[in-house]
Amino acid sequence: MTDLRADAARNRARVLDVARRRVDDGDLALPMNALAAEAGVGVGTAYRHFRDRTGLLAALARPRVDVLLDDARAAAATDDAVAGLGALLHAVLRAQRDDPAVAELLRTGAGDDGHVAEALRALTDVAERVLDRAKTQGVRADLHADDLRRLLCGVDHAARLGPDPAADAARYVDMLLPGLRGA
Repeated sequence: MTDLRADAARNRARVLDVARRRVDDGDLALPMNALAAEAGVGVGTAYRHFRDRTGLLAALARPRVDVLLDDARAAAATDDAVAGLGALLHAVLRAQRDDPAVAELLRTGAGDDGHVAEALRALTDVAERVLDRAKTQGVRADLHADDLRRLLCGVDHAARLGPDPAADAARYVDMLLPGLRGA
């Protein structure tokens, strides 16, 4: 992002603050008209900063996506490949739980936000490396990073339906890992 004038930076921050509150409250629709009105800016101002809803979600998720990529790289460095796979699964679910914007981007993609799109591509590459190593320890040969992405989106959704999403997500990963072993 290029340097913004002080007033433009304040307007962008206000739209992001409103969007963050809405996302944290479970509203992922993020209608630009409503966000702009709540932020006290014109809708054109909101669209100048965020091309669309996906761009806004990507801006919100950027810091957590960067942390997730670091966590994935740490999981890939784990000596035990299957433990590394488990650490990766837990990291992705934690990121989804901590930031619904991340969960939405894992479901739908990063749009035209170059930084987040590149981070998600790097995450996919790391996940493939983790899987390749885990396959040497009996994890299903036909499992790919996109399979994990879709499975974890489903696990995240299922965990959110219960009273303790964090505990349920961890429990579901612990149930999922043995099933990833080849039959």
